[in-house]
Amino acid sequence: MSELRFKSSLSIEEVEENFKDIDFFDGIMDGLEEALAYSKGKASARTFARKRSLPKVNVVEIRTSLDMTQRAFAEMLGVSCRTVEAWESGKSNPTPTAKKLMFLIKEDHSLASKL
Repeated sequence: MSELRFKSSLSIEEVEENFKDIDFFDGIMDGLEEALAYSKGKASARTFARKRSLPKVNVVEIRTSLDMTQRAFAEMLGVSCRTVEAWESGKSNPTPTAKKLMFLIKEDHSLASKL
């Protein structure tokens, strides 16, 4: 059997940073508990909500790397300037969709101009 290789545009440090707060054992245990409940007839496979890990994003870092004001960044993402301020100050967290979008923009700055 050939050796499996992981290919990514991220450096190993970036991969480690993205997964530092993920407990894979808990995820495996959750899946096993779901499977056991299903096998005992206590759950339907269709009813499970699948948990997906979200990328970590540093809003200030992404915005400043694009050389954008908070207002311009907010307009690009379709949120208010106050929302961006709250994200940057830690008063609130971006929605899962916003996190994914900012992660994609961080990886490919050309997406910002398309938005």
